[in-house]
Amino acid sequence: QVQLVESGGGLVQAGGSLRLSCAASGSFVRVDAMGWYRQAPGKQRDLVATISSGGSTNYADSVKGRFTISRDNPKNTVYLQMNSLKPEDTAVYYCNAIIKTSWSTVGLSEYWGQGTQVTVSS
Repeated sequence: QVQLVESGGGLVQAGGSLRLSCAASGSFVRVDAMGWYRQAPGKQRDLVATISSGGSTNYADSVKGRFTISRDNPKNTVYLQMNSLKPEDTAVYYCNAIIKTSWSTVGLSEYWGQGTQVTVSS
């Protein structure tokens, strides 16, 4: 069983900062790409940022220059540092990971965290 456990959400004023963390635990061979997505009420789930196992990053245009994704490979953990937060950043943030669960399994599997609420007040 693989689990992604998120932490770090909360309520912050506009212009403030938050740091999200997500750790993969359980039995698996390796974690490939990891990322963060968000879903605001009544909207679809959108990509925020992704990071490969080698450290290559990709960001949504709306967060470039404000958010930074990073990872600690030995800890199988991904972080999202969010600065200069805006009310429009308010959403449930979901961790995502692409994981090879076993040597006997062909291919990779996708996992999601339970989500953590980020609320930015104006």
